[in-house]
Order: sequence, then C-alpha cells, then structure tokens
Amino acid sequence: MKTDSGDLAAVMERDPAVIDEEDARKYHTGLHAVSMYRESHRLWLEGKFRKARKINYKAHMITGCDIHPGATIGKRFFIDHATGVVIGETASVGDDVTIYQGVTLGGVSIEKGKRHPTVGDRVVLGANATVLGNITIGNDVRVGAGSVILKDVPNNSTVVGIPGQIIERDGVRIDKKNVLMHNDIPDCRDDSIIRLQSEINRLSLIVEELRSVKSGTSSADAAATDSKTNRKE
Repeated sequence: MKTDSGDLAAVMERDPAVIDEEDARKYHTGLHAVSMYRESHRLWLEGKFRKARKINYKAHMITGCDIHPGATIGKRFFIDHATGVVIGETASVGDDVTIYQGVTLGGVSIEKGKRHPTVGDRVVLGANATVLGNITIGNDVRVGAGSVILKDVPNNSTVVGIPGQIIERDGVRIDKKNVLMHNDIPDCRDDSIIRLQSEINRLSLIVEELRSVKSGTSSADAAATDSKTNRKE
C-alpha cells in the first residue's frame, strides 16, 4: 500500500516510539490505517464503491481502525495507535490533525446527508474522545481524553468532560512541543467540587452565627466570655 509522504512525516514528527521510516512503514498501525484509507477514498471518488469498501474492511481487520472511504481527511493526518478509531462516512477532517486510540467521529442520525462532525486544522482528539453529529470543531482545538462532544466548539479552545465543556478559549496557542499533551488539562469537575466546598464552608459559618444569635449570644460575646473566664482561672 502506497504511503503518503505527508502522513509519514506526521508519524516521524509526532510519535517518539518510532525507530525510523522503515519501522513506521512496516509496523505503525496508525500509518497503515491512514494509507489504506487514502487508497479506499480514491476509489470511492472514482465510483468504485465495492473496491473501496473491500479495502476499508481489510484495514479494519488488520488495524482495528474503521475509516469510511467517503470521509474527507486532510494532509499530515496522524493516528497514534489505531485500535478502536471510528470515522464516519460524512466526517470531514482538516490538516495536521492528531487523534488517539478509541476516538469516534460518529453520527446521531440514520438519515442520508451530512451527519458526522467537521474537524478543523491542528486539532488534537484525546484517547476515547467521542464527537457526535453534524457539528463543527474549530481550528487549534484540544479535546480531552474520554470527553463527549455534542455541540460546536470554537477555534482555539480546550474541551473536557461529559458532555464537553470549554475550559479554555483564545488563550496561548499550543506550540509544537506541547501538541501531544492531551492529558495536561484542568478537570472541570474538580474545579466545581472545590467551589462547592467553599460555598458549604461559607454557609456553615452563617448557620453557626445564626445559632449564636438565636441563643442570645453572638459569637463575639461568646469569645469575650471565654476570655474573661480564662483570666479568672
């Protein structure tokens, strides 16, 4: 199977485990999956649907990655570990996109027509991220591992959680040395728990103050009484 030079270059740049180009061509399942997709897509555009589907089926059996021949994928596409990746028929993926194992670009409708996501350029989709429906993921977006994205995501954003929440937007652009750090993202649930605990502490102080007032002794009076008692002793 012919290997696209741009896809090979992406593997060499983004996968530190690869020994050399020969190693990548022979044993990198992500590169194999992308190369087989390229051939199946070419046949699909020529109207040779059954031949395209045959290559698609073979790729799935060999690599564990299922990219429909009808999907449109840009240059320098990188899949790190092909296992479990699913990209639907009407999905569109931009240039310089990186995805990890278990990523799904899926549909939510059984109707014909555009029903899969559109993904912009330089997007990173973390392991087991799920992006569903005819939605748009903008350029330079990071999607955290395990996230479920059901709505459009604007450019230059970081999204995490189920359902996905934007936790960074229009911040410092990701540089090349950090482009694979899809695990280095804040946890919006932890942030919510911290805020909730702070609110609970604040309310607890108010409740204690009200109890003191109801008993006829303010917290300040109680403290003063304790102080006098201590001096007498």
